Amino acid sequence: MPVKSVEKIWMNGKLVNWNDATIHVLSHVIHYGSSWFEGIRCYNTKKGSAIFRLDKHLERLFDSTKMYYTEIPYNIKDLEKGCIDTIHANKMKACYIRPVVYRGYGDVGVYPLNNPVDVAIAVWEWATYLGADALQNGIDVCVSSWNRPAPNTLPTMAKTGANYANSQLIKVEALKMGFVEGIALDVHGYVSEGSGENIFIVKDNVVYTPPLSSGILPGITRSSVITMLRENGFDIREVQVPRELLSIADEIFFTGTAAEITPVRSVNHIKVGTGKPGPITMKMQELFFDIIQNGNDKHGWLKFI
Repeated sequence: MPVKSVEKIWMNGKLVNWNDATIHVLSHVIHYGSSWFEGIRCYNTKKGSAIFRLDKHLERLFDSTKMYYTEIPYNIKDLEKGCIDTIHANKMKACYIRPVVYRGYGDVGVYPLNNPVDVAIAVWEWATYLGADALQNGIDVCVSSWNRPAPNTLPTMAKTGANYANSQLIKVEALKMGFVEGIALDVHGYVSEGSGENIFIVKDNVVYTPPLSSGILPGITRSSVITMLRENGFDIREVQVPRELLSIADEIFFTGTAAEITPVRSVNHIKVGTGKPGPITMKMQELFFDIIQNGNDKHGWLKFI
């Protein structure tokens, strides 16, 4: 579905009308994928509107641009204020927040550093990312034919538009084959992640998740879930995950800002466990939704606005 427009978008420090938030067709980003972005959520909790882990998301944005020799012309506090101002300007209690840094109009060659660095922040309404009943019943996924980039090709730790060409291929392939999502392997054939989600696999009460060296994005929700697993006494291991573990897993779930904590009920038509969300998955959902729905945050992850 198209994004439902709101009134204002923050562009280079100013709030502009939605329809005026445009860039030149010869902007570097259009031709060479030179953009870096974040996906952040503001929740309407029972204790008021709050942004989930805004600080960590913006830190990752700055990390992503640094890997590409790009300096954002604002500091973290500027962008934090920009996010909050944009939410308030659009009178939203809950929304998805998209800060994006991009190389603008200047030289049209591959070399990027002569082009200006522009920044925008947009907000919009957001429903369940992977389907209306995904959180409750789980989703059907496949192992993609597309791998994550090999080491020393693209920095997979950067959340950059260029990397999402790979994600698009994974997602399109999965949907064309009748699945909701695809799981990519890394260059060595180990499990990496979904097109836009990190993955956790449970076997015999041990929870496995691929390490950064498997070509994954260092997810903010992933980090939060790892913290909650450890706090609740679960055995969580960041290790290379063989593909065959997907076939014999007791539970599998995705994590991400958009996906939140989404159970996987089958992989390549092989049922995961009982085919329903398992106890560890449901425990993580319970803890996570207590934070984002009820506002019960002992970690300082919510920024109330």
